[in-house]
Amino acid sequence: MQGRFHDGLSARPSTVEVAWIDDGLRFAAEGGQARFWPQAGLKVLREGDQARLSHTSDPDARLVLTEADWLALGGSAAVAVEKRGRVREFRLVAGLAAAGLSVTAFVFWGVPLFAGPLARATPIQMEKDMGRSFDAQMGAMFRRCEGEAGQGVLDELGTRLSMQSDTPFDVRVRAVQAPFVNAFALPGGAVLVTDDLIREAETPDELAAVVAHEVAHIEKRHVMQAVWRSLGVGLLLDAVVGGGTGAGQQAVLLAGQATDLRYGREAELEADERGQALLTAAGMSSQGMAPFFARMHGEGEDKRLATAAEFVSTHPDSARRAQRARAYEKAGAPALTSSEWAAVRASCGAGSKDAVTRLKDRLRRRGDKTPVDQGDQVGQD
Repeated sequence: MQGRFHDGLSARPSTVEVAWIDDGLRFAAEGGQARFWPQAGLKVLREGDQARLSHTSDPDARLVLTEADWLALGGSAAVAVEKRGRVREFRLVAGLAAAGLSVTAFVFWGVPLFAGPLARATPIQMEKDMGRSFDAQMGAMFRRCEGEAGQGVLDELGTRLSMQSDTPFDVRVRAVQAPFVNAFALPGGAVLVTDDLIREAETPDELAAVVAHEVAHIEKRHVMQAVWRSLGVGLLLDAVVGGGTGAGQQAVLLAGQATDLRYGREAELEADERGQALLTAAGMSSQGMAPFFARMHGEGEDKRLATAAEFVSTHPDSARRAQRARAYEKAGAPALTSSEWAAVRASCGAGSKDAVTRLKDRLRRRGDKTPVDQGDQVGQD
């Protein structure tokens, strides 16, 4: 039977023939070298009708089978592998609970320190449920742009990129009206792009680079890492004792500050690099990231431009990241056709204002206040 194999190095998955041989999985792409994963190190995550397998000897790789194929292939061994996985999960949760209850320091430093492992261990459904709460709150804060044709183009762009990624989430991209240049991902796969960012993007490839960056954050579970750091122990205790700690209400409050979720430099660079790989795998040009970052850095030097200055404040490494992106960029097809690009820009009225009017709008928004630090998922520290 066949499955999809992600080696953790290339963006495009390969189709492999899979068989259960000698207490383990043997699989190979046509004409490729066979791999063997012994049963002892197998891990499986069942989500919907899919089974995602990994192995301790190759932690970055994933083998995706249908649930029916996995059960038919492994038989009683599949049951044993999943039982062993549940035991591991129980031990992890029990260990975290014990640490949380017994070590006061863990409350303040442990959760932020282990945000990465906790994010990867967060059940997919839990993140989806949290994402719906975030999405509802963000919808109340930022009005959705009305152009349905443009919204459809954005959603299709997100789908094309997510198809090249190894994420269990349905990526949904939409444009919203907000007085700052930004894009950010929410738990569960939603990506919001502000109308000011669409106005600032000079080409479809620049917009696609931003969206690809966000898809990379979703794939790498960076969003949940930021949530763990922000919600910390409340979310942990909800996961361990089954609710009642108020973390659910806390999550709703945090949703109102979703643009403040922060990433570290390493996560941002990883999302830049992975985003460019996704663009290349989808056949699109990855040459839009460098000029967008460079231009935002240049405009951000003029503190009168509130939206650009805000972007740079949440992208402190924009100039350096632009240089890095330029070193790895590859040519490809335009991300959107001219009619699709026009539809996206028209969806929020992006093409209706000239540069002078837009500058006046920004100055009016800023007034005498310093730029508000709206944290972003494209470039955080």
